[in-house]
Parts: sequence; C-alpha cells; structure tokens
Amino acid sequence: MAFTGKYEIESEKNYEEFMKRLGLSSDTIEKGRNFKVISDIQQDGQNFSWSQHYPGGHSISNNFTVGKETEMETVGNKRFKVTVKMEGGKVVVDSANYHHTAEIVDGKLVEVSTFGGVNYERVSKKVA
Repeated sequence: MAFTGKYEIESEKNYEEFMKRLGLSSDTIEKGRNFKVISDIQQDGQNFSWSQHYPGGHSISNNFTVGKETEMETVGNKRFKVTVKMEGGKVVVDSANYHHTAEIVDGKLVEVSTFGGVNYERVSKKVA
C-alpha cells in the first residue's frame, strides 16, 4: 500500500516552537533536536500500524483503522481519542486541539501537525 515502509527524518520546520507548545521541557527538546527518528508504517487496506522509533530505544506506536475511533499517543505522551480519516490520499487526524496530516509526496513521507496554533512539518525519506 502507499504508506507501507520505513522512513527516516530528513528535514523539519518549526520543531522547537511546536515541541514547546506540546509542553516538552527545554532539555527534552534539545536532546531530540537532531534525532534521526524512524517511522515504520504498515498499511493493510484501511488498517494501519504506525510506529516512531527514537534513539535510545523509545518508541511510540499507534494502530488504527480509517473511519473508526481509536486512542492515539503523542510524542508528549498524551493520549486522546480520534477518528482517523483518509482525504485525497492523506491520513488525517483531527481533534479539538490537534490536527495532523500525512501523505506520500515524490516517495517521501510529509507530515504536518498543528497544535495550539503552531505548525510543525516533518519530511522523511524512505529507507526500506
């Protein structure tokens, strides 16, 4: 499927301001600044397993089915319930306080998150 693969972060925009808005400490933000996060995505039709692996062994995994409510975890270890949608080839997570889209553009994973009026963009290249 279109999203299946492993992706390594290549570039990001507005990292620090976004992480501050999420409530991460300055120390945590600094430690994560140059992490090469690996996103491991498995897609089977409308079912997704979406994991992010950080140096040092920390991982966040979210499993969801498009169109069904699920509980998700953020990088700030916050949990929330949301119904994930697919709109024009984009995976869309939209809750009262958080908006996230993910799409494949020219073979790269492009993710845009918005929280508290702050946008964060991450582009990852496919490595497997």
